[in-house]
Amino acid sequence: MKYGATPLATGGVQFRVWAPLVSTLAVRVNGSAPLSLERAGEDFQLFAPDARPGDSYALLLNEAQERPDPWSRSQPVGVHGHSEIVAPGSFAWTDSNWTGIPLREYIFYELHVGVFTPEGTFDGVASKLAYLKALGVTAIELMPVAQFPGARNWGYDGVDLFAPHSAYGGPAGLKRLVDAAHAAGLAVVLDVVYNHLGPEGNYLAEFAPFFTGRYRTPWGSAINFDGPGSDGVRRFFIDNALYWLTEYHIDALRMDAIHGIFDFSAHHFLAELRDCFHDQARRLGRDAFLIAESDLNDVRVIQPRQKGGHALDAQWHDEFHHSIISALTGAKRGFLADFGTLAQIQKAIAEGFVYDGNYSPYRQRHFGSSSRDQPAERFVAFIQNHDQIANTAQGDRLSQLISRDQYRMAVLLLLCSPFLPLIFMGEEFADSAPFLYFTSHGDASLAFAVSEGRRREFADFAGAGEFHDPQSPETFERSKITWSLVDQPDHREMRAFYRDLIALRRQWPCLGNCRKDLTQVCVDEDGRWVRLERGDPSGSRAVLFCNFSDRPAEFPAPDGECACWTGIPPLEANGTLTIQGQSAVLYLFTPRPDAR
Repeated sequence: MKYGATPLATGGVQFRVWAPLVSTLAVRVNGSAPLSLERAGEDFQLFAPDARPGDSYALLLNEAQERPDPWSRSQPVGVHGHSEIVAPGSFAWTDSNWTGIPLREYIFYELHVGVFTPEGTFDGVASKLAYLKALGVTAIELMPVAQFPGARNWGYDGVDLFAPHSAYGGPAGLKRLVDAAHAAGLAVVLDVVYNHLGPEGNYLAEFAPFFTGRYRTPWGSAINFDGPGSDGVRRFFIDNALYWLTEYHIDALRMDAIHGIFDFSAHHFLAELRDCFHDQARRLGRDAFLIAESDLNDVRVIQPRQKGGHALDAQWHDEFHHSIISALTGAKRGFLADFGTLAQIQKAIAEGFVYDGNYSPYRQRHFGSSSRDQPAERFVAFIQNHDQIANTAQGDRLSQLISRDQYRMAVLLLLCSPFLPLIFMGEEFADSAPFLYFTSHGDASLAFAVSEGRRREFADFAGAGEFHDPQSPETFERSKITWSLVDQPDHREMRAFYRDLIALRRQWPCLGNCRKDLTQVCVDEDGRWVRLERGDPSGSRAVLFCNFSDRPAEFPAPDGECACWTGIPPLEANGTLTIQGQSAVLYLFTPRPDAR
């Protein structure tokens, strides 16, 4: 990086800070007397010949305020403490032959480092890589790991965006995890937050015009991507993306809630980020991707540049989740009020966006644009994720809300869809642990405000039951994965179901080809059934029957030589299949391909 504390090969450390709002800037190394940085335009810089990796340092603004470095690579004592000098080239990587995997082969496994294992560390995650490899996923997706206040947080309150959280194992721990994942043949996706910073320890505004009052987000003032001084702000966040790609060998970034990124300049920040990120990936000789979360249903996010889009590689497909969950559970709270018909499942699978310009009762306006022409590999589909589980006060997982047969039907729809599937930690064995919202803010007034804000924000989703205070350590502990369940019979059977379906998806081109044009979906609202057929130029074919009603449903038996099937055993007589209520069955037809 150009900015921050950079150890030089010849010895000493170069300090450089972009701080146009600061009059004077100095650095204290290991608590010593302050050393003044020299102004160079909007930057301040200093070469400190006696500084070295491992030293602590703090910046002194205007001879008064002592602050962490905004470009700090490590914050070992928290968001208010001193930064640590880190030598970026000191880690001994072993993944020189790793070039990444194609996006269409991604099968995501989203996890939270703090609750995924008892250790709650990067090394703890590394200890489960063999388990994940055996499950068949191809990429682990880490919820945000940038330094946040305290030891417990989802990660979206990060404020030191270049510093992997110290409680998780810091820079060395994250590098060990990525290196081990690549050795196991797994890509690593990192969730990053470029729409806001957390409320505690956020000192950026003291250095430069990082924020603007022209726009508002649910988290406060928006980041200044298009106003005066925004060139340096854009550079800061682009540097952050390139930092994870380059110094940490991250394979893809999942960008949180990009609808909170406001930029009305001629060259949108997301398009500039995409160009810089892909250029750097090409220089490194690797496949690397940008994936967005957006609730705008705006096809421009993933449209090619020549069509006026930002050309991001993919985006989360929330409406796949909404349409299936509403049909299975009958839930109509909040945004789920817009869903509930099987025709919406059909549209979510065949086209992508369900609301593509039509009227949304929940939003009380016409909403969205058509994604019909976008390839399926530009969408990440799921039946659970961190947000959707925690959208109730009880943090109930889908397996706790519906029958086991219904759950299998949802899993079949996910893994037989043409989209890139995402699994949330523990769902593969129907973990019973909730996933709750948790924080550990040090400021008492902020902690109270966060707890009360969460209570109000999710009142529409809360339902009956106890409210779990985000600040309580018990809330965090209750969210830890229950690994003792993995080998219990019912949970072991569900894990085998996931493993077998993932294997089929990877073995059969008709399931793994991401071809929407070779996907057909038929539904019957009165009969409450869905028929999904996937094809492939190789001749292989998959047919999935889903019965959402409580009564048996009859279907014509599909033609062809059946190679295998999975699901609830149907009754077959006289060319008719009878599928039991609230269940599904998948048929696969030859020719059978070799495993990829």
